[in-house]
Amino acid sequence: MDRTSGLDRAHQHAVAWLDSLADRPVPPRLGADDMLARLDRHLQDGPRDPVEVVDELVAACEPGLTAMPGGRFFGFVIGGSHPAALAVDWLVSAWDQNAGLRTPTPAHSAVEHVTEEWILDLLGLPAGSAVGFVTGGTMANFTCLAAGRDEVLRRAGWDVAEQGLAGSPPVRVLVGAERHDTVDLSLRYLGLGAPEPVAADDQGRIEPAALAAALDAGDGRPTIVVLQAGNLHSGAFDPFEATVTAAHDAGAWVHVDGAFGLFAGASPRRRYLLAGVEHADSWATDAHKTLNVPYDCGLAIVRDRAALRAAMGMHGDYLIHDAVGEPFDKVPEISRRGRAFPVWAVLRALGRDGVARLVDGFCEHAAAFAEGISAIDGAEVLNDVEFTQVCASFGDDDRTRAVVAAMLAEGTAWTTGSRWHGRAVLRVSVSNWSTTVDDVATTLAALRRAAGG
Repeated sequence: MDRTSGLDRAHQHAVAWLDSLADRPVPPRLGADDMLARLDRHLQDGPRDPVEVVDELVAACEPGLTAMPGGRFFGFVIGGSHPAALAVDWLVSAWDQNAGLRTPTPAHSAVEHVTEEWILDLLGLPAGSAVGFVTGGTMANFTCLAAGRDEVLRRAGWDVAEQGLAGSPPVRVLVGAERHDTVDLSLRYLGLGAPEPVAADDQGRIEPAALAAALDAGDGRPTIVVLQAGNLHSGAFDPFEATVTAAHDAGAWVHVDGAFGLFAGASPRRRYLLAGVEHADSWATDAHKTLNVPYDCGLAIVRDRAALRAAMGMHGDYLIHDAVGEPFDKVPEISRRGRAFPVWAVLRALGRDGVARLVDGFCEHAAAFAEGISAIDGAEVLNDVEFTQVCASFGDDDRTRAVVAAMLAEGTAWTTGSRWHGRAVLRVSVSNWSTTVDDVATTLAALRRAAGG
């Protein structure tokens, strides 16, 4: 079988898709049920030529694609593939390295080591921390919280690896009232149950006094505190200096969910938002959000390498073990793709200044959105726009929902509806490297049309 003919055809289709992003409507033309009807649901007996397979998939699926990689997708904080990262991600699949073990994949292991050092330096996190390359923010939270769970129980005299969770001392997990739902999901995966919410202010920032009171009520129980860098709606950052200090004084493990906000640390102009974050014990972020690496790639960062290895590591006699340690010691998976390659690529392509400009550009676009929306009759920006998120109301809930629906129906841009503080909102999330000033202006014009003026 020809190894490259299908790849050549896929390249042609990929280029055509990327070239269409500037002009095509952002929403898909057909829904999931319509797409299902376009697919041949009978699996044939014999083989098919790879070129035919690629052509069939593209012909069937093109109407069901959303222009998520384009500059006018503001629906979720998901980024878009940077050209260098996209190109190298193709190599990841072609090279086909199972990157779980160090000895069989020395190229990826070396690149992962270098990329780990770059990430820590860029974000201002402690040198020597462990960085695990996982699927995304959810698994980054899961991985870090697993290390935290096992460590606070170890301090209480309980070995989770040997004794399991049944009969263990209960672990308290304190979270801000406006944490992301994936924190709760990760805790559920880890058998820790629902967390204890702590009051947050009007921007979603955890209140230090409320956290201090909750910590005082802990009676010495094993405790994890989860803080947030980048609120889903407001983009706000928890006050890390006060909260991390209070948590550590109470003996708690501190984890920071920084899915998109942790990269504020890469910008000298935005780094103040993260003051004190470096004193936490673990941090989670998504490379496929602010850094614009292709799916899937999250980063689980843990200060104590031994704690992470104790939670994630395993031994198998059939594996080729390296005394330095294995990549799979830092993640839930043994088999995994070479996720460090595209992260290395985008960092090498942008450089330190380029990443800072990327972050600052997102913030400047968000500020322009806030200014433009505020000028629309009846519109109100509800959050303090200090990072990449804008939440707006267009009057009562019915009118706001109508504006959201009109935007999706027109297709110029994708902005998502949500609810925040009991009100319907339209949310703009800026996270794509390719978004331009013209994209912002075009989207604001569409918003004015959708709002009737």
